[in-house]
Amino acid sequence: MKKIPLHPLTWWIWSFAIVISIARANTPVFALVSVGVVGLVVISQREDAPWAKSFNWSLKVAIWILMIRTFIGVTIGVPIPGRTLLTLPRVPLPDWMPGVRIGGAVTLERLSSALSEGVIICAIIVICGAAASLTSPHRLLRVLPIYVYEFGVAVVIATSVVPQLVTSVARIRQAQRLRGQNTKGFASYRRVAIPLLEESLARSLDLAAAMDSRGYGVSRKRSRYRPIRWSISDSAVVISGLLVMGLS
Repeated sequence: MKKIPLHPLTWWIWSFAIVISIARANTPVFALVSVGVVGLVVISQREDAPWAKSFNWSLKVAIWILMIRTFIGVTIGVPIPGRTLLTLPRVPLPDWMPGVRIGGAVTLERLSSALSEGVIICAIIVICGAAASLTSPHRLLRVLPIYVYEFGVAVVIATSVVPQLVTSVARIRQAQRLRGQNTKGFASYRRVAIPLLEESLARSLDLAAAMDSRGYGVSRKRSRYRPIRWSISDSAVVISGLLVMGLS
Protein backbone atom coordinates (compact mmCIF):
# COMPACT_ATOMS: atom_id res chain seq x y z
CA MET A 1 0.00 0.00 0.00
CA LYS A 2 1.24 3.48 -0.88
CA LYS A 3 2.29 5.58 2.11
CA ILE A 4 0.28 8.78 2.54
CA PRO A 5 2.35 11.86 3.51
CA LEU A 6 0.53 13.35 6.47
CA HIS A 7 0.93 16.14 8.98
CA PRO A 8 2.97 15.08 12.06
CA LEU A 9 0.02 15.73 14.39
CA THR A 10 -2.47 13.69 12.33
CA TRP A 11 -1.61 10.23 13.63
CA TRP A 12 -1.40 11.46 17.22
CA ILE A 13 -4.86 13.04 17.04
CA TRP A 14 -6.22 9.92 15.37
CA SER A 15 -4.62 7.66 17.99
CA PHE A 16 -5.93 9.74 20.90
CA ALA A 17 -9.42 9.49 19.40
CA ILE A 18 -9.07 5.68 19.25
CA VAL A 19 -7.77 5.61 22.84
CA ILE A 20 -10.79 7.62 24.02
CA SER A 21 -13.05 5.23 22.10
CA ILE A 22 -11.51 2.22 23.84
CA ALA A 23 -11.92 3.87 27.24
CA ARG A 24 -15.56 4.74 26.50
CA ALA A 25 -16.47 1.32 25.09
CA ASN A 26 -14.65 -0.48 27.93
CA THR A 27 -14.89 -3.87 26.25
CA PRO A 28 -11.95 -6.17 25.38
CA VAL A 29 -13.48 -7.11 22.01
CA PHE A 30 -13.54 -3.49 20.85
CA ALA A 31 -10.00 -3.00 22.20
CA LEU A 32 -8.67 -6.03 20.29
CA VAL A 33 -10.41 -4.97 17.08
CA SER A 34 -8.95 -1.47 17.46
CA VAL A 35 -5.45 -2.87 17.96
CA GLY A 36 -5.89 -5.04 14.86
CA VAL A 37 -6.99 -2.11 12.71
CA VAL A 38 -4.24 0.13 14.05
CA GLY A 39 -1.70 -2.64 13.43
CA LEU A 40 -2.72 -2.87 9.76
CA VAL A 41 -2.39 0.91 9.45
CA VAL A 42 1.07 0.84 11.03
CA ILE A 43 2.28 -1.97 8.75
CA SER A 44 1.12 -0.10 5.64
CA GLN A 45 2.09 3.45 6.61
CA ARG A 46 5.21 3.41 8.81
CA GLU A 47 8.58 4.43 7.45
CA ASP A 48 11.87 2.58 7.51
CA ALA A 49 13.22 4.53 10.48
CA PRO A 50 14.25 3.80 14.10
CA TRP A 51 11.03 5.23 15.55
CA ALA A 52 8.98 2.89 13.30
CA LYS A 53 9.91 -0.01 15.62
CA SER A 54 8.04 1.53 18.54
CA PHE A 55 4.88 -0.40 17.64
CA ASN A 56 6.63 -3.79 17.74
CA TRP A 57 8.15 -3.09 21.13
CA SER A 58 4.90 -1.69 22.50
CA LEU A 59 3.29 -5.04 21.58
CA LYS A 60 5.98 -6.93 23.51
CA VAL A 61 5.66 -4.64 26.52
CA ALA A 62 1.86 -4.96 26.39
CA ILE A 63 2.07 -8.76 26.42
CA TRP A 64 4.28 -8.67 29.52
CA ILE A 65 1.96 -6.20 31.22
CA LEU A 66 -1.05 -8.37 30.38
CA MET A 67 0.60 -11.45 31.88
CA ILE A 68 1.66 -9.64 35.06
CA ARG A 69 -1.70 -7.86 35.38
CA THR A 70 -3.62 -11.12 34.99
CA PHE A 71 -1.43 -12.95 37.50
CA ILE A 72 -1.85 -10.20 40.10
CA GLY A 73 -5.56 -9.97 39.37
CA VAL A 74 -6.26 -13.64 40.03
CA THR A 75 -3.97 -14.04 43.04
CA ILE A 76 -4.36 -10.74 44.91
CA GLY A 77 -7.47 -8.70 45.57
CA VAL A 78 -11.10 -9.06 46.47
CA PRO A 79 -12.43 -12.56 45.66
CA ILE A 80 -15.19 -12.83 43.06
CA PRO A 81 -17.60 -15.74 43.54
CA GLY A 82 -18.26 -18.05 40.63
CA ARG A 83 -17.03 -21.21 38.97
CA THR A 84 -13.76 -22.31 40.58
CA LEU A 85 -11.01 -23.22 38.11
CA LEU A 86 -8.24 -23.98 40.60
CA THR A 87 -7.22 -23.26 44.18
CA LEU A 88 -3.91 -21.63 45.13
CA PRO A 89 -2.26 -21.74 48.54
CA ARG A 90 -3.66 -18.90 50.61
CA VAL A 91 -1.46 -16.46 52.55
CA PRO A 92 -3.00 -15.33 55.89
CA LEU A 93 -3.42 -11.56 56.19
CA PRO A 94 -3.92 -9.36 59.28
CA ASP A 95 -7.39 -8.47 60.56
CA TRP A 96 -7.15 -4.86 59.34
CA MET A 97 -7.25 -6.09 55.72
CA PRO A 98 -10.75 -7.61 55.54
CA GLY A 99 -11.96 -8.84 52.17
CA VAL A 100 -8.51 -8.88 50.58
CA ARG A 101 -6.85 -12.21 49.93
CA ILE A 102 -3.62 -13.58 48.48
CA GLY A 103 -4.14 -16.96 46.89
CA GLY A 104 -7.25 -19.01 47.39
CA ALA A 105 -9.84 -19.97 44.79
CA VAL A 106 -9.35 -18.69 41.24
CA THR A 107 -12.77 -18.35 39.64
CA LEU A 108 -13.63 -18.04 35.97
CA GLU A 109 -15.26 -14.67 36.66
CA ARG A 110 -12.13 -13.34 38.36
CA LEU A 111 -9.91 -14.55 35.53
CA SER A 112 -12.13 -13.04 32.82
CA SER A 113 -12.33 -9.75 34.72
CA ALA A 114 -8.54 -9.54 35.09
CA LEU A 115 -8.04 -10.39 31.42
CA SER A 116 -10.61 -7.82 30.28
CA GLU A 117 -9.06 -5.03 32.31
CA GLY A 118 -5.56 -5.99 31.17
CA VAL A 119 -6.52 -6.09 27.49
CA ILE A 120 -8.00 -2.58 27.65
CA ILE A 121 -4.91 -1.18 29.40
CA CYS A 122 -2.55 -2.89 26.96
CA ALA A 123 -4.56 -1.74 23.94
CA ILE A 124 -4.09 1.88 25.02
CA ILE A 125 -0.33 1.31 25.37
CA VAL A 126 -0.12 -0.31 21.93
CA ILE A 127 -2.04 2.49 20.21
CA CYS A 128 0.22 5.13 21.77
CA GLY A 129 3.15 3.10 20.47
CA ALA A 130 1.52 3.09 17.04
CA ALA A 131 1.32 6.89 17.05
CA ALA A 132 5.02 7.11 17.92
CA SER A 133 5.78 4.57 15.19
CA LEU A 134 3.95 6.54 12.50
CA THR A 135 5.30 10.00 13.32
CA SER A 136 8.81 11.35 13.00
CA PRO A 137 9.71 13.10 16.28
CA HIS A 138 11.76 15.66 14.36
CA ARG A 139 8.84 16.64 12.10
CA LEU A 140 6.57 16.73 15.15
CA LEU A 141 8.88 19.20 16.85
CA ARG A 142 8.85 21.49 13.81
CA VAL A 143 5.12 22.18 13.99
CA LEU A 144 4.89 23.05 17.68
CA PRO A 145 4.10 26.70 18.52
CA ILE A 146 6.78 28.83 20.14
CA TYR A 147 5.12 29.01 23.58
CA VAL A 148 5.26 25.21 24.00
CA TYR A 149 8.48 24.67 22.06
CA GLU A 150 10.69 23.91 25.06
CA PHE A 151 8.07 21.54 26.46
CA GLY A 152 7.86 19.94 23.03
CA VAL A 153 11.63 19.42 22.96
CA ALA A 154 11.42 17.56 26.27
CA VAL A 155 8.48 15.44 25.04
CA VAL A 156 10.18 14.62 21.74
CA ILE A 157 13.37 13.58 23.52
CA ALA A 158 11.34 11.42 25.92
CA THR A 159 9.33 9.75 23.13
CA SER A 160 12.45 9.08 21.06
CA VAL A 161 14.16 7.21 23.93
CA VAL A 162 12.40 3.91 23.21
CA PRO A 163 13.24 3.82 19.46
CA GLN A 164 16.85 4.69 20.25
CA LEU A 165 17.04 1.94 22.88
CA VAL A 166 15.56 -0.55 20.40
CA THR A 167 18.19 0.38 17.83
CA SER A 168 20.98 0.18 20.41
CA VAL A 169 19.89 -3.25 21.67
CA ALA A 170 19.70 -4.59 18.10
CA ARG A 171 23.17 -3.23 17.33
CA ILE A 172 24.69 -4.66 20.54
CA ARG A 173 23.15 -8.10 20.01
CA GLN A 174 24.36 -8.14 16.40
CA ALA A 175 27.88 -7.37 17.61
CA GLN A 176 27.59 -10.18 20.16
CA ARG A 177 26.51 -12.63 17.46
CA LEU A 178 29.50 -11.62 15.31
CA ARG A 179 31.74 -12.41 18.29
CA GLY A 180 30.19 -15.87 18.56
CA GLN A 181 28.27 -15.20 21.77
CA ASN A 182 24.94 -16.85 22.48
CA THR A 183 22.10 -14.36 21.98
CA LYS A 184 19.17 -16.70 22.63
CA GLY A 185 17.10 -16.79 25.79
CA PHE A 186 16.32 -14.30 28.50
CA ALA A 187 19.73 -14.70 30.15
CA SER A 188 21.47 -13.29 27.06
CA TYR A 189 19.88 -9.88 27.70
CA ARG A 190 21.90 -9.49 30.90
CA ARG A 191 25.04 -9.02 28.81
CA VAL A 192 23.33 -6.16 26.98
CA ALA A 193 22.83 -4.01 30.09
CA ILE A 194 26.35 -2.57 30.51
CA PRO A 195 26.98 -1.75 26.80
CA LEU A 196 23.48 -0.26 26.59
CA LEU A 197 24.08 1.92 29.66
CA GLU A 198 27.43 3.07 28.28
CA GLU A 199 25.95 3.94 24.89
CA SER A 200 23.00 5.74 26.49
CA LEU A 201 25.32 7.88 28.62
CA ALA A 202 27.44 8.73 25.58
CA ARG A 203 24.33 9.66 23.59
CA SER A 204 23.03 11.88 26.40
CA LEU A 205 26.38 13.72 26.58
CA ASP A 206 26.37 14.22 22.81
CA LEU A 207 22.81 15.54 22.97
CA ALA A 208 23.67 17.94 25.79
CA ALA A 209 26.68 19.25 23.86
CA ALA A 210 24.61 19.69 20.70
CA MET A 211 21.88 21.59 22.56
CA ASP A 212 24.46 23.77 24.31
CA SER A 213 26.19 24.60 21.02
CA ARG A 214 22.84 25.71 19.58
CA GLY A 215 22.19 28.01 22.53
CA TYR A 216 19.30 26.04 23.98
CA GLY A 217 18.21 27.58 27.27
CA VAL A 218 19.93 30.89 26.42
CA SER A 219 18.40 32.01 23.17
CA ARG A 220 14.62 32.18 22.99
CA LYS A 221 14.55 32.25 19.21
CA ARG A 222 13.13 29.25 17.56
CA SER A 223 14.83 27.69 14.53
CA ARG A 224 13.34 28.73 11.21
CA TYR A 225 11.56 25.67 9.92
CA ARG A 226 9.19 25.55 7.00
CA PRO A 227 5.58 25.12 8.13
CA ILE A 228 3.93 21.81 7.27
CA ARG A 229 0.57 22.29 5.62
CA TRP A 230 -2.59 20.47 6.66
CA SER A 231 -4.05 18.48 3.75
CA ILE A 232 -7.36 16.84 2.90
CA SER A 233 -5.87 13.45 3.76
CA ASP A 234 -5.08 14.71 7.26
CA SER A 235 -8.68 15.83 7.73
CA ALA A 236 -9.98 12.48 6.47
CA VAL A 237 -7.81 10.50 8.93
CA VAL A 238 -8.76 12.72 11.87
CA ILE A 239 -12.47 12.60 10.98
CA SER A 240 -12.35 8.79 10.83
CA GLY A 241 -10.93 8.72 14.35
CA LEU A 242 -13.52 11.18 15.60
CA LEU A 243 -16.31 9.10 14.02
CA VAL A 244 -15.09 6.00 15.84
CA MET A 245 -14.97 7.99 19.07
CA GLY A 246 -18.49 9.29 18.51
CA LEU A 247 -19.89 5.81 17.76
CA SER A 248 -18.22 4.06 20.68
